[in-house]
Amino acid sequence: MKKFFINTYGCQMNVHESEKLAGILFRRGYERAQSNEDADIILLNTCCIRETAETRILGNLGMIKKIKEKRPDVIVGICGCMPQKPGNAEMLKKRCPFIDIIFGTFNMYKLDEYLDAAENHEKISEIWDKEDKTDDAPIRRDGDIKAFVNIMYGCDNFCSYCIVPYVRGRERSRNFDDIVSEVCSLVRDGYKEITLLGQNVNSYKGGAPEFSHLLRALTTFDGEYRIKFMTSHPKDFTIDVAEAMASSDKIADFIHLPVQSGSDRVLKAMNRRYTSEDYLNKIEMIRSYIPSVGISTDIMVGFPGETEDDYKDTEKLVEKVRFDNIYTFIYSRRSGTVADKMPNQIDLSVKKGRIKRLIDLQFEISDELAEKCVGKTYRVLCDSWNNGIASGKSSCDKTISFQSERNCYGEFLNVKVVKTKKNKLIGELE
Repeated sequence: MKKFFINTYGCQMNVHESEKLAGILFRRGYERAQSNEDADIILLNTCCIRETAETRILGNLGMIKKIKEKRPDVIVGICGCMPQKPGNAEMLKKRCPFIDIIFGTFNMYKLDEYLDAAENHEKISEIWDKEDKTDDAPIRRDGDIKAFVNIMYGCDNFCSYCIVPYVRGRERSRNFDDIVSEVCSLVRDGYKEITLLGQNVNSYKGGAPEFSHLLRALTTFDGEYRIKFMTSHPKDFTIDVAEAMASSDKIADFIHLPVQSGSDRVLKAMNRRYTSEDYLNKIEMIRSYIPSVGISTDIMVGFPGETEDDYKDTEKLVEKVRFDNIYTFIYSRRSGTVADKMPNQIDLSVKKGRIKRLIDLQFEISDELAEKCVGKTYRVLCDSWNNGIASGKSSCDKTISFQSERNCYGEFLNVKVVKTKKNKLIGELE
């Protein structure tokens, strides 16, 4: 039996799209290989959000070239964001002529057709498909208790540092009933945690109140399960969503709300369309409805023109909000974006210094927040068990490790936090 291997780069959106590619290949009769070296079909599902990701992909293509030289019948395909960036498809054809198939995210459902052509030694390069039948592909999910469900694609925000609208297109929302039907099937099949995906889930079907209506519709199925969603944009997160979250224990008490910076001047340059005060007011509103909510964020340091005072404004915001977790990034120039042309690009050593200070600050906050969890009991979905050692996440996204003599993988359990270890939570079953 022929085998395939999919190399996935980037976010959860890409992970889910790789599940769709796998679904097509399984339907075609292929099985999953353990590595590129063992595969008859090698696919690279790419990300180009950052220049470093693109560089890494090109490096991996160099290794795949050697495989192709040894086994010319291996079919090599590249898809995802990277080929959709203007000029990249032509660059890939010239730089990597051994690639057989180049296609975009809109064209995944046509993989069968592309493979037929490649098997007849035809080269394929097709980036955009106006029909956009993204959801026509079957899905072969990697997990058995957690699942991803796309509710929309693309982005209309045009943040000055971001390439997504140019490579993923404008916002397109899935049919309401199709989403409800898919989630219902997943719950019926035993999935316990379902994450709704979109570049900006809050603007589903044009914005409020459509997303909150969808959330409420997804809480009506029998059984214990958890609905999560990401990513939210601060300017679009509305009261009705917080109300929907507070109304049901089937919606996780967790929000990923990227702030990017605490400086109003930098936020304006980023085209984020909110101020630090707007963001703090949003956090206060959310916590008024969901006091136990877990909140994580993305923060970028070293944006063009960011001064030391701008950076300190970010530290002040982090201290005020006291995030459960932050994902920190050093700004890197991305050709094709507005920020790439901005003056006053920040020296790398300054960026590294600032990001270290920010990480150190968050470690202090995380330690303090962890200590406050001791003595509290959380409803945890066990997602890991090995020889009596288990771990899982609470509704507010706290990871707790605990002992269990029996394999409790995939179960919801009450776990009491009894101690912390370097801001890690250690619990015991109740």
